Formats: sequence, structure tokens, C-alpha cells
Amino acid sequence: MGSDADSLTTMINDSESSSTRTRRTGVVIIGGGVAGVSAALFLAEAGIACILCEKGRIAGEQSSRNWGWIRKQGRAFEELPLMIDSARLWERIASEVDEDIGYRQGGSTYLASNETELDERAQWLSQASGYDIDTRLLDATQTDRLLGQQRKRFAGALHTPSDAYAEPALAVPAMARLASSKGSIILENTAVRTLVRTAGRVTGVVTENGTIQADGVILAGGIWSRSLLENEGVGFPQLAVLSSVLRTSAVSPFACSTFGAPGASIRPRLDGGYTIGRTGAAGFEIIPAALRHFSAFLPILKERWRIMKMSVGPSFFGPLGYHRWNADESSPFEQVRTMNPTPDSVLLDKVMSSARDLYPQLSQSRPMESWAGLIDVMPDEICTVGELAELPGLVLATGLSGHGFGLGPGIGMMASRLVSGGTGGATHSDSLAPDRFNKRS
Repeated sequence: MGSDADSLTTMINDSESSSTRTRRTGVVIIGGGVAGVSAALFLAEAGIACILCEKGRIAGEQSSRNWGWIRKQGRAFEELPLMIDSARLWERIASEVDEDIGYRQGGSTYLASNETELDERAQWLSQASGYDIDTRLLDATQTDRLLGQQRKRFAGALHTPSDAYAEPALAVPAMARLASSKGSIILENTAVRTLVRTAGRVTGVVTENGTIQADGVILAGGIWSRSLLENEGVGFPQLAVLSSVLRTSAVSPFACSTFGAPGASIRPRLDGGYTIGRTGAAGFEIIPAALRHFSAFLPILKERWRIMKMSVGPSFFGPLGYHRWNADESSPFEQVRTMNPTPDSVLLDKVMSSARDLYPQLSQSRPMESWAGLIDVMPDEICTVGELAELPGLVLATGLSGHGFGLGPGIGMMASRLVSGGTGGATHSDSLAPDRFNKRS
């Protein structure tokens, strides 16, 4: 991803992690993205021993490549209670980490080009009235004032002043260092190959460097979660979509909020530029899992066919394709430590053009860097947190569907409570549980 990825701080593996042996801990976490790292932090704070195994480096994939929004606004109502908790956790974490991670409560704003779009924003706000959030509708004049414009380009906007954002490439590694300082063991370049089962229950993992016995396991593997589950004989309807992003050169600051619009959405950066992307515009490569779960994803494909590119490429037989391996064999997780897809340059040219039109203050800015990431998406585009009936002892925290950065701490807290025998707290909901897809089918 270029300079953002280069800024990631490499964690130091445990001094014995390279030797093959059996270890023992309370909880093993698979995956060093925002959800897994958050779970490690909260387990450490609860006094529960845990080891986090990351096949590559902390936040090497989508957790450092996302937009960096931390928003309650516009959330699916199944996720909104979890997001409210997560927003509070982000505020605390930002005050405890060892560097400025770019956390700012600048607000989030969804722009409405016409009255129809404004009515859609108003409908969400009406349904969200029972939640403790500060979202409000703005008229055209108020929207112009927030944008630093006087064009009356927009009919209005939906605005949440307490929403926030941060720099993902800084935030997640800083959180990992905080978790490590509180007692969690963070192992990079340590791929988990298979699960250990005793009397039908998950009791540990086999890594490339040996076995780790545990009382419970959290699978927070992002796009790789489905591959590991399939290798264990468990089907799971999760696929990966490509999201392309760019950052601009520095410009004179004109607003502290993030702004969302169909053509281009923007976030202020610590370096004075803006991170820019387009909601819903994604690449989707056909792989064997896509064929198996095609009917489940058909509603999304029908809704987004104009802005989603579908193709059959080398990934059909690639690392996310159909593979099987044993505990003593090299896994796809070792063969590809960091998935680094090529961004869609044609799309990003259009997004940059839209951004300059929507936000005239960016007219003189230049694209400085572009990158892409793969988002782990579920058929209903809602995260999955909970236990699998087929694998007792394992808690899933995956399928974050493009919402993972903001939801990460809440998901980590929920998973840490579930794996240690708690209820998951007030945010626990059957609507997030993995078996919701079995019930629908």
C-alpha cells in the first residue's frame, strides 16, 4: 500500500516463537487485524492469558487499508448498539496508546444531492430515534456552512457531530503495542494451519511453529476465515471484494468532518491530505466459494451490478480458492503472508474527478498514492460475531463487510467475553450470530 503500509510498526515476536513445541494459554486469537488486536487488548485487561497469531504483520491487510471512519451514522440497526459501544472504546483507546493515531471527533456527514436522497437520510434518522446518538438533519444552508461552500449544491445532509475517524495504519499497530504492554503475546509471521479438537471441542491450534493448547479460540482472520473453516469441514458464506482507495496531497483545511456522497467520500488525514473512495464500488472475482454461495449473495449483486465489476481471474485457483491441507503441510496462509491487490486505477480516476467536483477545495490537490484491500463480506453485509455450533470452543469475529475499522473494538470486546464464558455484554445479538444463515436457509 506504499507509505501507509511502510508506517506500520513491526511487532517483536516472542523469543521462542520460531521453535516447534507445544505451548499453553487461555485464548488463541487467529488474525492481527483490528478485531483480533482489540480482543487481545480486552482479554489482557481482564487478566486472561492470550496469544495472537498473525500470519504476516499486524494490520498488514484491510485493517490498514480502509477509510478510517468511526461512524454510528447510517449503520444497519443490527450493528448500531455494537457501534455505540465501539465508539466509546475508541475514545478510550486513543487516549491510552503511545502515539497520535489521528483520532478526531470531527463528525460524519452524508450529503444529499436532492430531496429524494434527503428523505432517505431522514428515514434512517427516524428509525434511529430510539438510540443514544446525536445525529441530525441539516438544510442546504447548514450543509454549505459545514462544507465551507456557498453553492447550494446539496439539498441537505445527515450529520453526526460525535462520529470520529483515525489513521488505520497507525491505530491498529498502536493498539497491538498497548495489548502487548498489558500482557498479551503478539506473534507475527506465525500462521495457524489447523484447529486442535478434543472430544469434538476446539482446544487449540497448530501453527507453522508448533501447537498451542487453549481453553478457547477466536477466529478473526478477515478474508482468510472462510478458507480455514472450509479446511475444517465447515461451510461459511463469506466472500472477498476489492476496494480501491487513494490519498491526496495536502490542502488548506476546509472542514473537520468526513463526507459521504455517491461520487466520492472523503476523510481528513493527519498529513493534511484526504483519503478518498467510493461507497459500494468494488471488484468481485469469481472463485469456487462464489459459485457455492452465489444464491446467498445474489441480492447484493443485483443491487450493485452497475458499480461492481465481476470477473474470473487467476484468483480462481489462487490462495482464496479451493484448497485442503493437513497440519504438517504448508497452508495458503504461509504462501501469501500479505494480500496486496492492485487498485482499480480507472475507477480511482473517476473518483478523483468526482471529488474535485463535489469539494472544490480539492480542485488543486493531486493524487499521491493509491492502494487496494480485500473486504470480507457477508450476504447481508453485517458482521458475524459468535460461536459456531459445528465448532464449540471457537468464536468467530469475521465478515466485517467494510465496517470493521469502526466496529473493531466493539467486536473485540464482544468476542473476548464470549470466548471466556461471558454473554458478550449488552451488544450481544442473535442478528450477528453465525447461525443466522442456517436459519434463513
